[in-house]
Amino acid sequence: MTTDRPFLGVMLMLAFCVLAPLGDSIAKLLGGVVALSVLVFVRFGIQAAILLPLVAISGQGFRLPQGILMWTLIRTVLHILGIGLMFSALRYLPLADALAIAFVMPFIMLMLGHFAMGEHVGVQRMVACAIGFIGTLLVIQPNFVEVGYPALLPLGVAVVFALFMMVTRKIARALDPIKLQAISGVQATVILLVVLIALPGIFGAVSLQFDPHTWILLGALGVIGTFAHLFMTWSLRFAPASTLAPMQYLEIPFGTAIGWLIFSDLPNGLAAVGICITVGAGLYIILRERRLAMQSAKAPAAV
Repeated sequence: MTTDRPFLGVMLMLAFCVLAPLGDSIAKLLGGVVALSVLVFVRFGIQAAILLPLVAISGQGFRLPQGILMWTLIRTVLHILGIGLMFSALRYLPLADALAIAFVMPFIMLMLGHFAMGEHVGVQRMVACAIGFIGTLLVIQPNFVEVGYPALLPLGVAVVFALFMMVTRKIARALDPIKLQAISGVQATVILLVVLIALPGIFGAVSLQFDPHTWILLGALGVIGTFAHLFMTWSLRFAPASTLAPMQYLEIPFGTAIGWLIFSDLPNGLAAVGICITVGAGLYIILRERRLAMQSAKAPAAV
């Protein structure tokens, strides 16, 4: 049984917050050279290649519990869509702006939980959601003026990943996280291979004639993406989610720094204000959830 080691958990989540935007920056670099379908195929193909041996070594086997297969397929399709939309958005938007818009996801999850699943969402959290949406609109506005409708792509990322997280919640207790990600990698690789063979031109002309530098970046994209999510998964083994959740917003400043170093991109004044509002509203919701959970845990049990 794993004991809590908060410092290790925090360090692993910190590694995720650095690696995730770094992987996105590589996808942005490759966006003008490599077809979208190839980018996503390589991302999941390497995930499968890395994680399948780990599952085999662990002795878990690859058999799925009854009734789980369809949910894993739905989750995989959502994962493909989410990553595909993010990689598409990065062809048009600065890295920090795309990440900040996509971080509207926690607000969408609250709304889905309230309206689709009947979960209670208090007035204060509803207000925080509204403020977070306003912040997101401030980030979208200057980008929409510059590039048009592609500025809305990260909103699609947020919606898709909110649904992805809800499906993940449903099946997480039935599968080990690494096994789940390995199976997802295999399913995504097969689905995308079929798409590449049957509809080769649907996401642009497909070519594998790349120079060595591009192949190295493609390999780095898959490895970094896989290990980023592994670090996030492992971090939750050593520290509570309530401790780690606020740290995920560090992706935005790290993304801003990486975007500036690689692409010389910085959010303009209005977008910067929107990013601060979005982050502040998201952190408020997370910290309030943690406080409510602690109060619930301390409440005496009914006799």
